[in-house]
Amino acid sequence: MSTSRTSPGHLHGLLPGLLPGRRRDARGLRVLITGASGTFGRAISARLAGLGAHVVGLDLAPRADDPVEVLACDITDDAAVPDAVAAAVAKLGGLDLLINNAGIGGPAPAELPPGAEVRRQLDINLLGAWRVTAACVDALVQSRGRVVMLSSRMAVMQLPLAAAYGASKRALVAYADALRLEIGTHVTVTCVYPSAVRSPIHDSTADAGLSLEGMSSYEPLEGVVDAVLRAALGRARRDLATTRRGAVELFLARHLPSVTDRIIARTLSGRVRSGAFDGAELAAGVVARHARKP
Repeated sequence: MSTSRTSPGHLHGLLPGLLPGRRRDARGLRVLITGASGTFGRAISARLAGLGAHVVGLDLAPRADDPVEVLACDITDDAAVPDAVAAAVAKLGGLDLLINNAGIGGPAPAELPPGAEVRRQLDINLLGAWRVTAACVDALVQSRGRVVMLSSRMAVMQLPLAAAYGASKRALVAYADALRLEIGTHVTVTCVYPSAVRSPIHDSTADAGLSLEGMSSYEPLEGVVDAVLRAALGRARRDLATTRRGAVELFLARHLPSVTDRIIARTLSGRVRSGAFDGAELAAGVVARHARKP
């Protein structure tokens, strides 16, 4: 997929597939992916393995039908991560590509004190990626490899009632930026920004009565996988959206944040008026304040 070279310069860095370019041959590429037994992880692993890459995964709960070998690893465990990464790198015989895919979501209104759910999301989405990456740095520098971070559109365009997820993904981008400055002489670091994809990551939010159906447009899983492969095999990118709509949203969120704030606030108000959050304890404050609006 391509588009005109006359597009605005800022969008050039975000639109997927904007410029033609040769892709690296995936055959023999040594790949480590976290969250390899989840929805994204299985799809990405299967695609890379199908292209001839050697892929090993890490996951808290590997599945018998995983498309690649997956080692059990709790990425919130400071002691377990270096050992698991070392075992994976030994199996691969080195490391050319790290894909930090592991992540969780869940209900976390910003107005409430941070509890176990907030800490869990930050520990997995941010610190888990940090632990794994730190354990991989030497191998990646040696191979002049790549790191791909699965961030989120919510890293730049926050949605209500899910503060922990957005904060963790925004912090993940900040970590990627620092990492790029430190090891970018030898290692490419790219952030990929999916929007909403239907997967179990949304289940706990829906169970709490905080479903954001209607706040986001869902995109296909295959588009996310395609974007990850562009980051892994295509020309070096700093940031990569997964759809053209996503690229526009990222551009607006970064350069015209007041516009996106108004859009989201108006959409939230409509959801509240429709009764979408009635009975949801965690949304009681939002519902009450909208009821008191003049």
